[in-house]
Amino acid sequence: MKRRHFIKLSSVASAIALTPFELQGAMKSFMPYANCPDISNRKLVLINLAGANDGLNTIIPLNQYDIYSNLRPTIKVPNSGPDKYISLDSSLPDNQQIGLNPALTRLKSLYDKSWLRIMQSVGYPSQNKSHFKSTDLYLTGNDGNSLLNGTDTGWIGRFMELYYTDLIVENYPLAVEIGSNKTSLGFHAEEAHGLSLNISGQDPAGFYSVLSGLGGVPPSNIPDSDYGKQLEFITNTDALSNTYAESISNAFNSGKNDISYPDSDLANQLKTVARLISGDLGSKIYMVRISGFDTHNAQVQGPGEAIGKHHSLLTDLAESMEAFMNDMNSQKLADDVVGLTFSEFGRKAAENGNLGTDHGEIAPMFVFGKPVEGGVSGTNPDLTEATSSNNFQIQTVQYDYRQTFSTLLQNYLGANNTIIDATFFNHTINDSFVNLKIDDLLKSEFDISKGCIASTKNLLAETKNWLVYPNPFRDHVNITGINRTETLTLSIYNASGILLLTKIETLVDGNVALNLYSFSNGVYFFEISSEGTKEIHKVVKI
Repeated sequence: MKRRHFIKLSSVASAIALTPFELQGAMKSFMPYANCPDISNRKLVLINLAGANDGLNTIIPLNQYDIYSNLRPTIKVPNSGPDKYISLDSSLPDNQQIGLNPALTRLKSLYDKSWLRIMQSVGYPSQNKSHFKSTDLYLTGNDGNSLLNGTDTGWIGRFMELYYTDLIVENYPLAVEIGSNKTSLGFHAEEAHGLSLNISGQDPAGFYSVLSGLGGVPPSNIPDSDYGKQLEFITNTDALSNTYAESISNAFNSGKNDISYPDSDLANQLKTVARLISGDLGSKIYMVRISGFDTHNAQVQGPGEAIGKHHSLLTDLAESMEAFMNDMNSQKLADDVVGLTFSEFGRKAAENGNLGTDHGEIAPMFVFGKPVEGGVSGTNPDLTEATSSNNFQIQTVQYDYRQTFSTLLQNYLGANNTIIDATFFNHTINDSFVNLKIDDLLKSEFDISKGCIASTKNLLAETKNWLVYPNPFRDHVNITGINRTETLTLSIYNASGILLLTKIETLVDGNVALNLYSFSNGVYFFEISSEGTKEIHKVVKI
């Protein structure tokens, strides 16, 4: 499964202002780090708890159980009887003593394996309690104070476009979504918009066969007009979807599941993810979804009972998470997978009188997987914050949601500081999330920040054999070989990974001069192959 090593972008991209000779010297200086683990097949699995999960009935603050009971006299998780909370870990200090909702038995088993870390009081500055707005903020990498990280692109898309640039030309999507009939804004990048594929409602085994295409052969000559640009976009999207879908189908057919999963929608989504990973699909980020957490009423089925809508959702979540990780571990793939849950916001500390809870601010986050350092980050939220004067809100954010993501993007996936800052930056306090990472989120043997990352170099960077300059270019661009060779094969892809042309070029004095006058302004990817080697260059026409 560990077959690919990736050429990372940012060090090369930062050198586009250098002369060709300076660039050649700079490229030769980027050599692999020693004693670094192979991270080429690592993946993130995101579970969206849509609707805003009630954190206080998910993890109960035992050191404040009396206050908790007064705030929630009819919907509290009881401290006795058959539906009593599950004590998490008696070795934790008093301000971290947690009772798990009785639905989370299987989550406790992950914790006992040291495969689960609970993040307390996760949110962002100036929480917006609109489902739509808060979801957009989570997916674009912003907070309630500004949209300076971008409104039309998602943080996942920006990250993938920068970090996995060389994979945009591959025949599989960088991300796969399941569980929603809409493609998430989170995967929309600046230039490469077709980075993810949503397979909701499809049979992964035969997914590509259900794509009907345009209903005919697209025209060979597309006019240079607005109509032509729209037709070209549709044609490209159709071709890319079919290419991606076929790779998904092949991976699904090649993969397997080693264990039985619960019979639920979320379990089926994660079961599909496991099979795609088992089938060696190259996608790096997966997102699944479980909805129904907007529990304004009937959160429990009756006063003093833990059973009800919320209990059922948490049961599904815990059982599905455990089945997925046990499957990965049985197939010896667990080293390469980390998952986490996120919810757009939390619920108020006080119940609302309808056996439910209304929109709140903070919510817990679960980070899970074999590479995860088990434990609890943060302390129990201070319930004395919740008073009638602030509408019973708990407002102290212990962890910005981007801290968790940036820690995993750098310490687990290997992104450097430049890429983290381009993915999202903390404009509220004017600081990089590189400086705000979470200690001990990963076990030391999986944490590549220890001796494997530098702020100006890339993990596993490879020496470049070719220079492409000037970059950006207007009409003419040159390709120069560092090593002597007579010919090269050049393939040029657009920003969505659609192949535009492939040709064999003969070098003259070690150089190929290209006239790309007919190309529109934008981002292109040059795949240069010669003598059994291949490398990707991101090139911009202005």
